[in-house]
Amino acid sequence: MKKTFITLIGGLLMAASASAEVLTLEQCRQMALENNKALQMASAEKRAAYYTRKSAFTNYLPKVSAAGGYMFTSREISLLSDDQKQALSHMGDNAAATGQQLMGALAMKHPELAPILQDIQAPIGAAFQGVQTGLNAAGQSVVDAFETDTRNAGALALQLTQPIYMGGKIVAYNKIAKLAEQAADDKYDIACQDALVEVDETYWQIVALTAKKELAESYLKLVRDLEKNVDAMIKEGVATRADGLSVKVKANQADVAVIQVNNGLSLLKMLLCQLIGLDEDTPLTLADETALDKLTADVDDSEIELSDSWRETRPELRALGRSAEVFRQKERLALAETMPTVALTGGYSWMTPTLFNGFENKFQGLWNVGVVVKVPIITWGDRIYKVKAARANTQIARLKLDEATEKIRLQIAQSRNTLIESRRRLEACESAGAVADENLRMATLGMNEGVIPVINVNEAQTAWLGAQSALISAKIDLKLAQVHLQRALGTLNR
Repeated sequence: MKKTFITLIGGLLMAASASAEVLTLEQCRQMALENNKALQMASAEKRAAYYTRKSAFTNYLPKVSAAGGYMFTSREISLLSDDQKQALSHMGDNAAATGQQLMGALAMKHPELAPILQDIQAPIGAAFQGVQTGLNAAGQSVVDAFETDTRNAGALALQLTQPIYMGGKIVAYNKIAKLAEQAADDKYDIACQDALVEVDETYWQIVALTAKKELAESYLKLVRDLEKNVDAMIKEGVATRADGLSVKVKANQADVAVIQVNNGLSLLKMLLCQLIGLDEDTPLTLADETALDKLTADVDDSEIELSDSWRETRPELRALGRSAEVFRQKERLALAETMPTVALTGGYSWMTPTLFNGFENKFQGLWNVGVVVKVPIITWGDRIYKVKAARANTQIARLKLDEATEKIRLQIAQSRNTLIESRRRLEACESAGAVADENLRMATLGMNEGVIPVINVNEAQTAWLGAQSALISAKIDLKLAQVHLQRALGTLNR
């Protein structure tokens, strides 16, 4: 049953390994770039900067706006009083009454004219009747003509504004928008390289732990074999129980080391899955897990030779340089506030009621053209202070650029030295590994022949484990030193 169970577990592990996805470093990088949240945010910032630049360019173009409104009021504006309206609408009646009064006064003053006035009263009355009606109609027409009906008022206007001279403000704003778009590209490059470094570090650490897992399992097998040999030697009386106990301690330590390596490897693969956008429990195998020896030939002298090309390839320096230029353009913006501005305006407007031909409840319009000039006269030094503040900010930005340049130069030098040290350490570890292999072989042979004690074999195995582990670490350190130098130079490939 025990053998059957072990066989079943082995078959399941082989099936899981066979179904695991095999990924190369380039595939991991590409997947990380596609799923990295920081990169997605940086990409969105690039789009925002692009549209901001497009928006800034529209300030060169004329702006056309429309405005309209309607208002209802409870009372209308009247240009005539109620008494004036009453007098005008009864102007004929008033004239007829005045005529009757004049004839009565004339008859009383000249009685001899009474018969004559009596005879002409009828025709004069008929004449006055016509005049009365006409005057009443004329007065009412005047009252009607002065009706404003301003309770319903409306207006509509189209206005065009074309900047002519803004003191250089529009030009500076467009340059700032363009620099901001370029800075967003630099920020995206920084996020890309940071993501690639994180993926590379995790990838090579998994490769290292995979190799150390195989090493730990090989060491465990060596110790187990030694334990069996020592047990046989104890029975034959050629080894002591102390020898057996020391070997058992080493075997237990080897068991613990295998468990620790497996746990660390599991956690690192979960981290890599997270970085490349896979579920954390996705089984995966890395293409370089079985090709660790190839790392020894990856470094050549050209990578160690330094030049000043990093000033152009390092995105942080480009971003800081553009930041300094942005502040210089902000100086121009502040200076533009001290300059006069000129704009051309034109438009067409409609309104009701209108006064073009008296008061008319018609929708009528007119066009207009004008020039608007604005000149600052007294600002109590406000704009000058802003210019000086902008110049100080420009100086700060340039100092930040100089400081970052010095730090990056130091970082590159450190990364270069680390790469040189890693290459030399690898050469030393390779030599030490070969010596440890030979020592272990000689110790094992001597123990089998009875001329070397067990403790010497135990020490040789421990030394062999340390040498091989150091060799694996040296190979991975060399690869990571390459990655960090490429990051410092800004040449880490996407």
